[in-house]
Amino acid sequence: FFDLLFLFAGILVVLMSMTYLEGTGIPAGDYYGLVSFAIVGMIVMASATDLIVIFLGLEVMSISVYVLAGAWRTQPRSNEAALKYFLLGAFATGFLLYGIALIYGATGSFRLDQIAAAIPSTNAHRMLIAGVAMLIVAFGFKVAAVPFHMWTPDVYEGAPTTVTALMAVAVKAAGFAAFVRIFLHGLAGLHADWSMLLWVIAALTMTVGNVLALAQTSVKRMLAYSSIAHAGYILVAFVAAGAAGGTAVLFYLLAYSFMTLGAFGVVAAIGEAGEPNENLDDYAGLGFRRPLLGITMAIFMLSLTGIPPLAGFAGKLYIFTAAIREGYYVLAVIGVLNSAISAAYYIRVPIAMYLTPGAEASVRLVRQPYLLTSIVVSAVLTVLVGVFPALWMQLARLSFLSL
Repeated sequence: FFDLLFLFAGILVVLMSMTYLEGTGIPAGDYYGLVSFAIVGMIVMASATDLIVIFLGLEVMSISVYVLAGAWRTQPRSNEAALKYFLLGAFATGFLLYGIALIYGATGSFRLDQIAAAIPSTNAHRMLIAGVAMLIVAFGFKVAAVPFHMWTPDVYEGAPTTVTALMAVAVKAAGFAAFVRIFLHGLAGLHADWSMLLWVIAALTMTVGNVLALAQTSVKRMLAYSSIAHAGYILVAFVAAGAAGGTAVLFYLLAYSFMTLGAFGVVAAIGEAGEPNENLDDYAGLGFRRPLLGITMAIFMLSLTGIPPLAGFAGKLYIFTAAIREGYYVLAVIGVLNSAISAAYYIRVPIAMYLTPGAEASVRLVRQPYLLTSIVVSAVLTVLVGVFPALWMQLARLSFLSL
């Protein structure tokens, strides 16, 4: 399930990048090689059943993305993004390794199935809980959960837009793939110990992400805070756990990937070399100047809000249903309220595109066939996942149950 998701996301990012690299002067050979290495690392993370192998996959992915974030060498903000991401990523890696060491000390194994079997009989419960806490810090950084989110807006804004799309979708999905394997399989026996901590993190992540997004005038930065909020929604399903929660995590990541990739594709489409055109004012009148971009961006914004019958609505429905079934009523209510708050900033984009007059020269009009193809494919899949959720939900259920 995740391998196909990573490969499909990689294909769409490559399509987005063909025209984008020409305008920015980023070396194509280095760029595509690093994207390929990053995808390989993600696949290793999602497929691994051993903590050390998960770590190796994480590092292959992370080092590639550190370099990609600074690929636009002539832009100071791209260099700044790479440096911030590298420093904080290395710090998080230390927590991951320390957590793995503590879990090994408590259970005597790196293999997730053996760790799960050893949990009931271990005599080093405190050491095990300390290791679990370290892993939450490490993966909290990778999925941009509060309070490990501070790097996200600056790195997402500074990195090349196509790299931001890769980070917001594929890197986040890889982090959650490893999260699912470790916490909903290997550490499922400790659910009572880690669920309340993730309950608090999920509530804070949703709230902080949405509230800070309200104040943004840059669409790219707004999508960065939006990405934080969506990590919070996914963590709600983690707290619910079980088959329903795990299936909801996978389904929501699928829906989130399509709508977020498409949104960043539109941001890349209206940009130009040296002039990113990322402010909300740059979208004024876009729906009439470039109807295809306007319609698709409206679809993505409405889906991210959770408006039926789009993919975002189905994903949130499954997540909140899983939380309610397990008795987490307060967390579900917090999620629904946050979803309502998010409408205030998502809807601003369609309003700017269709209800605000804009200058004709604010967006370049060039042929971008590959980029537009990726945007249209993302929009179609966003609609299909929302209109026909049962098929995708069944695929997610079969995948999760394979654990």
